[in-house]
Amino acid sequence: MDAITADLVAVLVAVSDGNPKIMTIAHASALPSGPFQFAHRSLQMGLRAWVEAQTGRPIGYVEQLYTFADRGRTGDSDAPHRISISYLGLTREELMHHGSEAQWSSWYDYFPWEDHRAGAPALIAKTIAPKLRTWAKSEVNSALQKQRWRRAAITFGLDSHDWNEELALQRYELLYEASLIPEAVRDKGDGEPVVPGRAMTADHRRILATGIARLRAKIKYRPVVFELMPADFTLLQLQRSVEALAGRLVHKQNFRRLIEQQELVEETGAIAADTIGRPAKLFRFRQGVLAERAVIGSKLPLSRS
Repeated sequence: MDAITADLVAVLVAVSDGNPKIMTIAHASALPSGPFQFAHRSLQMGLRAWVEAQTGRPIGYVEQLYTFADRGRTGDSDAPHRISISYLGLTREELMHHGSEAQWSSWYDYFPWEDHRAGAPALIAKTIAPKLRTWAKSEVNSALQKQRWRRAAITFGLDSHDWNEELALQRYELLYEASLIPEAVRDKGDGEPVVPGRAMTADHRRILATGIARLRAKIKYRPVVFELMPADFTLLQLQRSVEALAGRLVHKQNFRRLIEQQELVEETGAIAADTIGRPAKLFRFRQGVLAERAVIGSKLPLSRS
């Protein structure tokens, strides 16, 4: 009987200077992870043990993300069947302990097509769209050709389709299916990895894409972004953090109006010391806001600007 092993994988996210970052190991080629062992009291306890061992620091709140059980997506066809149980955690960037193998990496290094804060990246029109069109046309059946291109147009915002920031996983999976990224070439042994973006070991970039999609959906109905903020912050810092995660701009006036209407934050009475121009007030989130919004919801206004 074939053995099945379980890997515990952590997607740990922080936002620093308007840049969404993830904790990585193995020279930024992998997420913190390790096999579930009988000594672990639970899956989550096992995850926490591996993260602390690899990063030198404990982690706070995490939630289960997804379980991946696909064969053939590890780069080693002779390896036993492994399932990956992933978790998503939010934290603040801190210096790693001396000797730690962990480091913080921008998630846009792995997904450069996902950052639309300055408009659609040229990479999409210059490289991704033509390659996906060629891939679609490579299908002999004309109906399947159209189906392939329709998927590409919807997921990448082509042919008058709007860009949907929540489709991060679908975009990665489409590039994988079309053999345009290194992981697909590694696993399937064909194609040419022509789309830029840092590759990761095993199925870790797919897991990261899943974490990005989950977080982008969550910031629209729960104020999880506050878990990424310092104790005191300006409204502009809060806005920039939301934009960093979403990969697109928010409408400034609508954003501030909603923050005020939903009473998500309160003034500290202090002024930020390092602002240029008009002094900026410092805010903090209300102590009960997370518990309240977990029940009634909170929508942050993501929109083109």
